[in-house]
Amino acid sequence: MNILLVDDEALARRRLRRLLADIEPARHAQVDEAADADAARALLRGTVYDLVLLDIQMPDESGLSLAAEIARAPAAPAVVFVTAHEEHALEAFEHGAHDYLTKPVRAQRLQQALLRVLHRRAAAAAPAATAAPALAIVERGALLRVPLGEVLYCRAQDKYTLVCTAARSYLSEQSLGELEQRFGQHFVRTHRSALAARHAIASLERADDAAPAPQSGEAADSSGWVLRLRGATEGLPVSRRQLPLLRALLRADP
Repeated sequence: MNILLVDDEALARRRLRRLLADIEPARHAQVDEAADADAARALLRGTVYDLVLLDIQMPDESGLSLAAEIARAPAAPAVVFVTAHEEHALEAFEHGAHDYLTKPVRAQRLQQALLRVLHRRAAAAAPAATAAPALAIVERGALLRVPLGEVLYCRAQDKYTLVCTAARSYLSEQSLGELEQRFGQHFVRTHRSALAARHAIASLERADDAAPAPQSGEAADSSGWVLRLRGATEGLPVSRRQLPLLRALLRADP
């Protein structure tokens, strides 16, 4: 990523630079600095940036007016406002801000903003609908596109979603609900904690001692069956509610 910090306070710029150096996906980013809007314009004319971290209240010109100018430019970088004042949030989003951070900025909150920017830019850069769909996943600062046809199943794991192919697994910040809503034709819900790829469904089997141990909260809603998938060693939990649907899908499979 190429990142531009725009803030009239040198101390604020130094703190943001330190935070960026310690978090993914910005650990290896090129980071430039500007102390005012005019200096920022000069840098924006000569460099293509992915992200501008922009203060609002600066002595010569408001960051809001600079953001409006940035938004009109072709291939405009994402703008995330960094300010000590919460009252400008609504106006900031009206200027196309991707996020709004209040000082002092916490590392976790900054990382969330960076990931949001990457996911939005990945979605905007996605190929036409005729191309093979893929999941955009950020891993160690790199943006990966995992072909949807390779995904066998997804499982909830703490605050993340484990996306599994036959070759490996990935951690995604997209929730199971978001994946189901976006790719409902590809996935079917087996349980509140799992989605299965329809093309990979192989069989339903009675759960036994050899089956994987249920995760927290799965046992209470278990039907006593697990779903087996072609290419996957792990069986997925099946809820009582989803069992009839999965049986119907198996009967309909030629």
